[in-house]
Amino acid sequence: MPPEDDHRIQVNLARLLAERDLTLAELARRIDVTVVNLSVLKNGRAKAIRFSTLTAICDALDCQPGDLLEIR
Repeated sequence: MPPEDDHRIQVNLARLLAERDLTLAELARRIDVTVVNLSVLKNGRAKAIRFSTLTAICDALDCQPGDLLEIR
């Protein structure tokens, strides 16, 4: 089994925020998640994401999970 840090999931949160002219702070406020937690996700350092957080992000950004996450 590969080490935990050796995954191939790419997080496209920065691109989605830029396309929607939103800041990380604004998204955090809208979905009631800390900026720190969203920053960890945005920078690809997250080891997991709750389905409730994923759903909230997708609702706020009007996107699908596959728009936010992809396998490289």
